Amino acid sequence: MRSLMRSGLTAMGAATLVAATMLVPTAAHAADPAYKVLVFSKTAGFRHDAIPTGIQTIRDLGTANNFTVTASEDAAVFTKANLAQYKAVVFLSTTGDVLNATQQTAFESYVNGGGGYFGIHAAADTEYDWPYYGGLVGAYFSSHPAIQQVTVRVEDAVHPSTAHLPRAWVRTDELYNYRTNPRSTAHVLQTLDESTYSGGDMGDHPITWCHPQSSGRSFYTGLGHTISSYAEPAFRTLLLGGIRYAAGMAKADCRPETGYTSLYNGSTTGWTQTGPGGFTNSDGTLSSTGGLGVLWYSAKKFASYSLKLDWKALGDDNSGVLVGLPAADPNNGSKGYEVQIDATDSADRTTGSVYAVKSADIAARDAALNPPGAWNTYELLVQGERLQVFLNGSKINDFTNTNTARSLREGHIGIQNHGTGDDVAFRNIRIKELGGTGPVTQTVEGEAYTSNSGVQPADHGPASGGKTVGY
Repeated sequence: MRSLMRSGLTAMGAATLVAATMLVPTAAHAADPAYKVLVFSKTAGFRHDAIPTGIQTIRDLGTANNFTVTASEDAAVFTKANLAQYKAVVFLSTTGDVLNATQQTAFESYVNGGGGYFGIHAAADTEYDWPYYGGLVGAYFSSHPAIQQVTVRVEDAVHPSTAHLPRAWVRTDELYNYRTNPRSTAHVLQTLDESTYSGGDMGDHPITWCHPQSSGRSFYTGLGHTISSYAEPAFRTLLLGGIRYAAGMAKADCRPETGYTSLYNGSTTGWTQTGPGGFTNSDGTLSSTGGLGVLWYSAKKFASYSLKLDWKALGDDNSGVLVGLPAADPNNGSKGYEVQIDATDSADRTTGSVYAVKSADIAARDAALNPPGAWNTYELLVQGERLQVFLNGSKINDFTNTNTARSLREGHIGIQNHGTGDDVAFRNIRIKELGGTGPVTQTVEGEAYTSNSGVQPADHGPASGGKTVGY
């Protein structure tokens, strides 16, 4: 049985985390089913000379990654029937008013119905009089300084567009300022470090972001002005990740994220290892080794909160995230609950399940889950005795504890190192305390969750107790 049994693990160990010398490998994504992408590059204002190179780059990416590209500057392609064949539409440095009212309606219906939008660079300098588009792109262009070198800071190191990048990415481009900051309505993936160049005027300066749009998806990057950008392998991989997210091929939690406090982003201060094995700590990543054990946040207990963390399994591996752990004995399987990571186990012991207590919604889980070697994001929303599990932004489990011998109302959180050969990595563990311990309405990620429904708004798309918990 692939579970952490008690087996003498009641004493708290003082295991020291081992620094790893190698980074956690980033595996190539699994082959996507064939799909189509429309690249639209009509300009009614300034025209970028990088557009032909950009089109060819996306064609090349498609050839290597199983999607075909139609490139057009004819707005007449924006009909409901024609758009239906594409998984994503790329606005490649479009400028000005490029769609009429009928075409706008068709595109709005396409995205809201599940299609994907990807804006590159001057796509933010487009359709200023169409409010829907302003919300879709996330922010409109304001100004830019001269082309120069900049340090781009990666905020999300697990999104398929940015997982390959260093946290500080030095490159040269034309750097847009925007009329508004998109952080409150989009998930920011990268920012510009304004101390590393001249002409930035935003302070907090997002440059790449994503967000759900009704049943569809939106991705935007302000990078990509120069012809030379499209020859950079790192930028080409960013484009591919953005296309795959917009097309729905790669899953990511792109809901806006504000108000979180980091528990782990490279530093293990406040964490304690109990039991054998542990985690190596390198490049802001905790990688499990040996076991069975638990690395738990001993510095504080939490009562009502949203816990988010990014995780990656390299194959058929086993781990989990633990909530409601008692301080006296975090390995006590009769206390707290585990949200499992192991996509091949039985229904009540598989990824997204509350271990041995409640299965995930398997169809919703399968639709949201990225394959081995790719990063995933959990949100565990704990309110009173209710635990909701979100995988890459989609709700996959909703559990209410009725076991009076166990409680979710207050306890520690932890991550499991299951054993040799169970290789699971974690990044960016963060928490948002909500206040209170009862079943009251709380706002998380800009969304209202209530004890009566717990249902995400419709524009986000898919979404017992009493047994001894296993690990």
